[in-house]
Amino acid sequence: MKTWLVACSKGGVGKTTLATHLAAQAALAGRTAALVDADPQRSASRWCERRAGLAGAVAAVDGTRRSWRKHLPDGLRRVVVDAPAGADRDALDAFLDEADALLVPVQPSALDIEAASGFLHDLLRHPRLRKGKLPAALVLNRCKPNTQATRQALELLAGWPVPVVAQLRDSQAYVVLTGLGKSVFDYHSAQVREHQQDWTPLLHWLGEP
Repeated sequence: MKTWLVACSKGGVGKTTLATHLAAQAALAGRTAALVDADPQRSASRWCERRAGLAGAVAAVDGTRRSWRKHLPDGLRRVVVDAPAGADRDALDAFLDEADALLVPVQPSALDIEAASGFLHDLLRHPRLRKGKLPAALVLNRCKPNTQATRQALELLAGWPVPVVAQLRDSQAYVVLTGLGKSVFDYHSAQVREHQQDWTPLLHWLGEP
């Protein structure tokens, strides 16, 4: 079983969208998945409820309880943790101790990058990250491909100690699909193919076949 932690320094950067899509992709690929919702807003849990009954259903687990691991269903192959928005390292320590990979979504704006910088600097003091035992990556989210803003963001992030492993485009499709309990991986049309391709480098970094 692999556990992926999705965390960021502020709300509204697409953290839950990233977590739900990773869980959906794993489940649709036949890897039984659970989504641990540690965010008090409970958005990930509501997404799981809307997805119940669909192909690739994902189990919801209350991550606000310290005993969340005891409530994981048997036979899981993937666990995705949707961390609380704005949580500091102390609040994330228990998840960082358990995770196999850390993903930090960041938007291509100076304010978001500055906030992510402080957050990441704090997280990198955790022993597993400091010693290189916990892989970590950035996901540039809600970006517009081949624009000046995206290029500038990538230039700013190039010197960080954590790599940018994917660029997810800004699209209303994510808003609509999340509201339906679905993901871009639930479809096979040409309209969503570019969106799916955005995820390929991230899935490759995670070691997903």
